[in-house]
Amino acid sequence: MAVGTDLASSAKLPPVAGQAVYLGRIDYGVAWKLQQLVVEQRQLGQLSDTLLLCEHGDVITVGRRQTGLSNVLERRFPVFEIERGGDVTYHGPGQLVGYPIVALRPSEDPAQPFGEQDLHAFLRALEDGLMELCRGCGIVCDRKPRYTGVWTADLRFKLASLGVAVRRWVTSHGFALNVTTDLTRFFAINPCGMQAEVMSSLAQLGGQRDGQPVSLQGLLGPCAQAIGDALGRSFPLRSVADSGLAPLLQEATLRPELPRPALDREGREGQEGLDRLT
Repeated sequence: MAVGTDLASSAKLPPVAGQAVYLGRIDYGVAWKLQQLVVEQRQLGQLSDTLLLCEHGDVITVGRRQTGLSNVLERRFPVFEIERGGDVTYHGPGQLVGYPIVALRPSEDPAQPFGEQDLHAFLRALEDGLMELCRGCGIVCDRKPRYTGVWTADLRFKLASLGVAVRRWVTSHGFALNVTTDLTRFFAINPCGMQAEVMSSLAQLGGQRDGQPVSLQGLLGPCAQAIGDALGRSFPLRSVADSGLAPLLQEATLRPELPRPALDREGREGQEGLDRLT
């Protein structure tokens, strides 16, 4: 099993106080717009580091990798191209999605000049946090060479996908962990270029927390703790009202600037994408 080091300790930086906020099930376009608003506030120093936790309805997103659209097999869900790294992935009910909006700090140690501003280390730290969360559910996980994400210890099944964007050293996008996800939904795509059969979930593997079957609600606090520890942050779980995000969420809900719909191979917008814009 791979053993990682949290992002802050690897760069010899002190921990940072932040917050985690659960948004419930939220439309993808609203969450996308909210991320942009929170990133802007974080860049201005008007918000602390924030981990947004949520669940989405059925949607497919395509990252910057050029092969992404060719891995969309069926357009039965809305399909959008977004600015994160990576290929194509699915989001839907029963999946815990996390968007860390984190200001990555330069190192104070001349021997480690990049500090937190090492994006590979940031991705590995997210993986570390998710693996710790899965271990707490009785599922031992590992990394798979040459792949980003979290896999079962035998490297047969993938439990979590990752893809991030960084602007002026503030991160957005993040991870999607299959908790009780309907795995048949993945057959609409080649997830990250692989066959859909590779995807699994904590529930399918018999994961439990505190003697009970895993649930998305039951993992909110443990997820905030595990990701915070891995990133060198404190992420106490707060409500939207207590987090200071209520005005931003209202703005995102009233004016959701959706990512553009993905084009099909002939350059035409998919019908699902057009439906999302009307």
